[in-house]
Amino acid sequence: MTDATLTRFRQSIDNIDAALVFMLAERFKVTQAVGRYKAETGLPAADPGREEAQIARLRALAQDADLDPEFSEKFLRFIIDEVIRHHRQAQEAGTPGA
Repeated sequence: MTDATLTRFRQSIDNIDAALVFMLAERFKVTQAVGRYKAETGLPAADPGREEAQIARLRALAQDADLDPEFSEKFLRFIIDEVIRHHRQAQEAGTPGA
């Protein structure tokens, strides 16, 4: 027997998870373009000032949204670290976006 309320909650969670995946995919498409640009122009893969500003901005947004700022920072840090890894790979390969 299935609880209809729980099923509706889970469907909403599934929809949100799908949206998150597609949003992350779009974000990474843009950051790959940034990585190519940085590789082509000789810019460093990481920008600590930008990263810290983004983390501060996301923490404030999280607080406004009643989401744990520590969690939001960990989440963004994970994404930033992955983006930087991709940027470094593009620079090392000498083939932007690789």
